Amino acid sequence: MSHGPRSGLAAVSSALLAMSRHLEVRDVLKTIVTSARELLDAQYAALGVPDDHGGFAQFVVDGVSEEQWKAIGPLPRQHGILAAMLHEARSERLADVRKDPRFEGWPKAHPDLVDFLGLPIRDGDEVIGALFLANKLRPAGGHPPHPPGPKPEGGCGFTQDDEELLGILAQHAAIALTNARLYERSRELTIAEERSRLAHELHDAVSQKLFSLRLTAQAAARLVDRDPSRAKGELQQVAALAAEAADELRAAVVELRPAALDEDGLVATLRTQIQVLDRAHSARVTFSGHGVKALPASQEEALLRVAQEALHNALRHSGADHVDVTLDRRGGGAVLRVTDDGSGFDPQAVRRAGRHLGLVSMRDRASGAGGTLTVESVPGKGTTIEMEVPGG
Repeated sequence: MSHGPRSGLAAVSSALLAMSRHLEVRDVLKTIVTSARELLDAQYAALGVPDDHGGFAQFVVDGVSEEQWKAIGPLPRQHGILAAMLHEARSERLADVRKDPRFEGWPKAHPDLVDFLGLPIRDGDEVIGALFLANKLRPAGGHPPHPPGPKPEGGCGFTQDDEELLGILAQHAAIALTNARLYERSRELTIAEERSRLAHELHDAVSQKLFSLRLTAQAAARLVDRDPSRAKGELQQVAALAAEAADELRAAVVELRPAALDEDGLVATLRTQIQVLDRAHSARVTFSGHGVKALPASQEEALLRVAQEALHNALRHSGADHVDVTLDRRGGGAVLRVTDDGSGFDPQAVRRAGRHLGLVSMRDRASGAGGTLTVESVPGKGTTIEMEVPGG
């Protein structure tokens, strides 16, 4: 089969690789429709993901300018041929979509579609989307493009070969779309888990300090008249507890704001957070960074989150006197190391320690950013957690 200059296995491979390169659902959808339109020489391509209310949760087009798309108006409903593809889960190849009995028209600003090729995107028995092309620009055989309208032979410009190729793209689109959805759900769960952990941390740390502060203030009030010197000591303790609570709260708020990465970069963000933790805890917390260049955003966020988790473990569970964090350049990437002199644990006790110390989530973060995580620990001799990313 011939598809012009982009024909052949290399073009198909390029399209499939492009689909798998993105993790965000919207980016995946856009890549699918762009690849399909270019590969099959169509004037327009679109992909709709249905919702449960007769419309589309997402609808992505290629070949239509942003101004045209705005002029067309609201997202289409599930009707006509789109509905047939979704509900009957079958392909459609039409010489003139406007003459099909199911055609229900389109808005005034909508481009004129003639020949049409559409396929459902399926995940098992579930139809998760509809992918379609319109207005074939280069007929089979490589003849010059013809304008939309009746074809020389009166047939559809899209061929059986086109339909088979689009079927391959639709199969891979299902995989890419499913993976992107899983990634987004995983990220949502991770965010929920982090917020839950922060809520527990706030309860365990700040709430307890505030409770101690209230008791100490009450004691000071009772001592003001009969023992002013002791009351003064209690008030000094109130001030110390208030300062500690403020530092704990500040540390938690810093964790909720990884946006600092975009503004300050990874090294500055880590340095700031570690300074806050050093003030908030009795343990000494230190940081050094050497020669690290800007990394891909996903890697920088993963490194920051792993550092936060490892610091949380060391400061809350290990009883360490000193926690040291280093971030160094390694090749085109970086290596993060968090070392403490605390109680340590047995790394072989993976199930118990993994749940308690968040090692599973740290490993997931590292692998999700294309990196690796190693843990070295001996009971009574501290722990070192190291994460390395290759850079981009």
